[in-house]
Amino acid sequence: MAEKSKKVIVVMPAYNAAKTLKKTLDDIPGDSIDGIILTDDASQDDTVGIAKRLGLKVFVHDVNKGYGANQKTCYIEALKLGADIMIMVHPDHQYDPTVIPQLIEPLLKEECDAMFGSRMLGGRPLEGGMPKWKYLANIFLTAIENATFYMYLTEYHSGLRAYSRKYLETVKFVLNSDDFVFDSEIIAQGVIHNMRIREIPIQTRYFPEASQIGFWRSVVYGMSILKTLIKFKLHKKGIKRFKMFM
Repeated sequence: MAEKSKKVIVVMPAYNAAKTLKKTLDDIPGDSIDGIILTDDASQDDTVGIAKRLGLKVFVHDVNKGYGANQKTCYIEALKLGADIMIMVHPDHQYDPTVIPQLIEPLLKEECDAMFGSRMLGGRPLEGGMPKWKYLANIFLTAIENATFYMYLTEYHSGLRAYSRKYLETVKFVLNSDDFVFDSEIIAQGVIHNMRIREIPIQTRYFPEASQIGFWRSVVYGMSILKTLIKFKLHKKGIKRFKMFM
């Protein structure tokens, strides 16, 4: 592993994660990071209390603002703390944080600007419990995104990601949606600004406590992604300009 001269902070966008938070934290390699912050999006359980008892730096939304808004707070606060690399880890234990050393290695070496964990890159997602409709939708949307961005990633919808300070200070992520499409918008912004994105394979874990959206919410999410791709193309071709891509 590269010598760690950069400040690495794990950010956890949390909502009703009381049952899985400690399990997730136990899997995070402490010698690979310099701190953990958690933003709670008005959970209805004891997520905040558990996080504080476990010694995390906690930020709390008074009302539920959405997954994208949660990430915005995470990144803003991590940047304020001087983070050079920010790793998003969902506290619902769906994604395996033991791969953090491999995830941040290229960022420490400055070989890229963002690293994503891909469930589709040899991770056997169906065996890990991913619903078949979600698997097929993932493949379909990923193919369209690759064709739109003229790049190749095996997955655009992973919840395990690491961004460099350069990436987050370059893109206008605060202008993005407060909902789930935030994840696609921040990639589109990175592509516009020639950010280098790489992937590593990760396992897929689906279980009752893991956070996931249902079928119809996923349909809305998919339509929001297609709308983002259209905006990206219009901006790229100079037909219509969008502040989020400037």
